[in-house]
Amino acid sequence: MQPHFTGTSLITDDVPALAAFYAEVLEAEVEGGDPFARVTVPGAVLSFFSTQGMESMVPGSTTASARGGFTLEFQVTDVDARHERLVAQGAEILKPPTTQPWGRRSVWLRDPDGNIVNLYQVA
Repeated sequence: MQPHFTGTSLITDDVPALAAFYAEVLEAEVEGGDPFARVTVPGAVLSFFSTQGMESMVPGSTTASARGGFTLEFQVTDVDARHERLVAQGAEILKPPTTQPWGRRSVWLRDPDGNIVNLYQVA
């Protein structure tokens, strides 16, 4: 069977805060709590696991990890409306709504742990 991507898990020192941030940005519900929570959106699950929990399962696994070395992308219907909501929420906007040469309109922001998030719509 070909692998089927179902989601990703972010390792964090503050599971409730990071899960709440993504739930607000993605207009979804948080399931679970510390040390493990998840936010489900169509197509995948974004989960959150505590650094301490990860270290207890795989000692030394987080010592060389860095945050912000990747981008999480979510397709949305209206980037500009999302941007307005994010600004009102005090989100750290890295790049305001911009139409890329390849046709996507996107807004880039940073989550509380420093990870990069791209919300985009297809033009």
